[in-house]
Amino acid sequence: MFSILLLMIYLAFISLGLPDALLGSAWPIMYQEFAVPVSYSGTVFMIICGGTICSSLNSEKLNRRFGTGKITAISVLLTAIALFGFSISHSFLMLCLFAIPYGLGAGSVDAALNHYVALHYSSRHMSWLHCMWGLGASVGPYIMGFVLQRGEPWNRGYLIVSIIQFTLAIILFCSLSLWKKNQEELTENAASTAKQEDSQQNNSLQEATSEESPKQESLSSEAPKQRALSLKEVFAIPGAKESLASFYGYCALEQTVGLWAGSFMVLALGMEEKLAASYVALFYFGITFGRFLSGFFTMKWKDEQMVLGGSAIVFFGIFLLFTPWSKALVLPALILIGLGCAPVYPSVIHSTPYNFGVEHSSALIGAQMAAAYVGTLIMPPLFGVLGRSFSMKLFPYYSMFLLLFMVFTYRRMLQVTKKARREKR
Repeated sequence: MFSILLLMIYLAFISLGLPDALLGSAWPIMYQEFAVPVSYSGTVFMIICGGTICSSLNSEKLNRRFGTGKITAISVLLTAIALFGFSISHSFLMLCLFAIPYGLGAGSVDAALNHYVALHYSSRHMSWLHCMWGLGASVGPYIMGFVLQRGEPWNRGYLIVSIIQFTLAIILFCSLSLWKKNQEELTENAASTAKQEDSQQNNSLQEATSEESPKQESLSSEAPKQRALSLKEVFAIPGAKESLASFYGYCALEQTVGLWAGSFMVLALGMEEKLAASYVALFYFGITFGRFLSGFFTMKWKDEQMVLGGSAIVFFGIFLLFTPWSKALVLPALILIGLGCAPVYPSVIHSTPYNFGVEHSSALIGAQMAAAYVGTLIMPPLFGVLGRSFSMKLFPYYSMFLLLFMVFTYRRMLQVTKKARREKR
């Protein structure tokens, strides 16, 4: 049952990424059809982010009431309905209306699946699952590009992706019994799991021999059944504020690089637009391929080492942009930044039950998802304002600031949570 369920989770992560880049790839045609300014894509993005933040913050309450399996299936169904709605939209207002269920569905399934995998599977699965998200995010624009190259309307691209999502939703609804059986097995296994010392977190090689073993790291013997925590109670957990700030900084950094690296290359370094666009694509390739590689490194290194090691690689990549040879080094710089970013997101999520306890992990991961979307919603546009008002040459300085902010708050979170665990013993 474990292997079939794990396959379902991998498919669900691919589905998470499929629609993410569709709007960007189709918008150059869509805004002309809707007769709206090109900047209006930001409005749709903000609506989607708003729905995602709301559903992420309520994910713990929903998980406790319905369970991860039902939340995943319903969320994918909501996303499928929203994408079908996009495919039949012939006005900007309709697009905005269907963006609401899109955001709500995306936030719920993201938080639910990340919590489930963090709790029950090893770190390598978290890395590989997020690699699958990158695969889905790459396939979505390819589908849209294929449709447009055949001379068909952009609506057809959304229709194809919505059919894929409807198919997956049906599969997920049919597999609900797997989630229940899997949870019963995990509860039995958890009852015999002793708490581990911090030093034992390194010992993940033993787990690598068992592909379907539950998650390893210092989990409580059984996740207590308690009411869902309010946002105020989440902030009161030792280290929570630092964790959310760190996640905010990381996701702001990733989105800022993805959104503004091309403009930096064109306006600050004088490169051609097409070449700059291809270089940005390699940044995302670095993230996807890096997460594939990270799955193997996690068999030897613990999550904390993966995060800090990845941050060091990002630091070196950004540092190359400060040198007098930044134009010649921008390609390896972006690849290094992508490779360094790769392990951060999955490793932070995966270590949440270890750092905060199983009883708090669902609430924390939901809040982390919300912090991620707030970061992507605020910080990249802020750099756009700074770049327009001053210079795009500020890009390396802004990126370095976000990285240092993320590392500082992450290390502070580690200090606080380690102290809290020692006092708890």
